Amino acid sequence: MRIGFIHTVGFLVESFRQRAIAELQGADCFHILNESLLQDLLRGAPKALVWRRVVAQIVLAAEAGADLIVDTCSSTSPAVDLARPLLQQPVLKIDDPMMAEAARIGGCIGLVCTATSTVEPSSALLAAHAAALGKQVTVVPCIEAEAYTALMAGDRERHDSLVLAAARRLAAETDALVLAQASLARLQAPLHEASGKPVLASPDLLMAEIRARLARA
Repeated sequence: MRIGFIHTVGFLVESFRQRAIAELQGADCFHILNESLLQDLLRGAPKALVWRRVVAQIVLAAEAGADLIVDTCSSTSPAVDLARPLLQQPVLKIDDPMMAEAARIGGCIGLVCTATSTVEPSSALLAAHAAALGKQVTVVPCIEAEAYTALMAGDRERHDSLVLAAARRLAAETDALVLAQASLARLQAPLHEASGKPVLASPDLLMAEIRARLARA
């Protein structure tokens, strides 16, 4: 199976490249990076124009021979819905497995975000998975935009400190936490330890879903 990963954040490319090597034996993986997509969303560019470019990246991956296409950006996930009818290949959103698991938990779900562009698509995706399961969920978003700024400036310590503090506060009023961006995944264990609540992150669940698809191929 050939798998095409589409990224909008540069440092995630190497992370997913290494995970693919370690966990997806037998798969032929390639990576497409277009940082302008997320940058433009955060600048307030018209979504329709950004979605068109995301769809173009997905089509490019299909034309490169991908049997499975993975969009690793939570903010651009609505464009996947536009691309799917155009292709024979399946297109997987990074958060699909995570939101399906969050929907199974149900109740009040805290959504931890640092990119403002993530809140709306992540909330909608969780609601869609809950509806598919016939479950009721209440989404409580928490946006730490200052943490995103710190991360982009290379200050991971400040990023982590801000996110951990905000997520601990959110955990006190919710049944589970969803880390709405792949860049937050490394805080999953400390947050679970601190809150005692289920904390979901997308990369591990995504890779498990891809492995399951490889096993069925």
